[in-house]
Amino acid sequence: MRDVVRKALLGGVILMGVQMGIPIPSVQAAGLPAAPGAAQAGKYAIILQAGKESHEGMARAVHAFLYAKELKEHGHKVVLIFDGAGTEWAEELSNPESQSQLKPMYDQLKQAGIVEIVCDFCAGAFAVKERLAQRQVPMTAEYAGHPSIAKWADEGYQLVVL
Repeated sequence: MRDVVRKALLGGVILMGVQMGIPIPSVQAAGLPAAPGAAQAGKYAIILQAGKESHEGMARAVHAFLYAKELKEHGHKVVLIFDGAGTEWAEELSNPESQSQLKPMYDQLKQAGIVEIVCDFCAGAFAVKERLAQRQVPMTAEYAGHPSIAKWADEGYQLVVL
């Protein structure tokens, strides 16, 4: 009987601790969820450098968008940076007449308020700068013509490069 009472009391203490956001190693090791709001929202800068020309590039773009969407849904701050050949995706998906399979997902990201940054230098290097400018897509040239990665790191963003 004492063991049953002891386990019940211990269970109540653990439950209260979890609800209060107190990290309890045995609870974390067991994979039980923390209290709602216990974890702080993170900051992520997802950098898409893959172009549209290959199956691999498509897979990297899909995953960049999936990661951005999921992180945003969980309350994290998300920045999506189109860099290198990734600027081709920015050009394709900013086109209202795009038939890309990724267009609906891209539109969802924009509606969710995910910040989008396009590299000015790379947009020129990959011959999409003029079309992006015509569509009034802002391009960034903070460091040698490219977006500043240090800026995002300094602001506490974790960098995810695809």
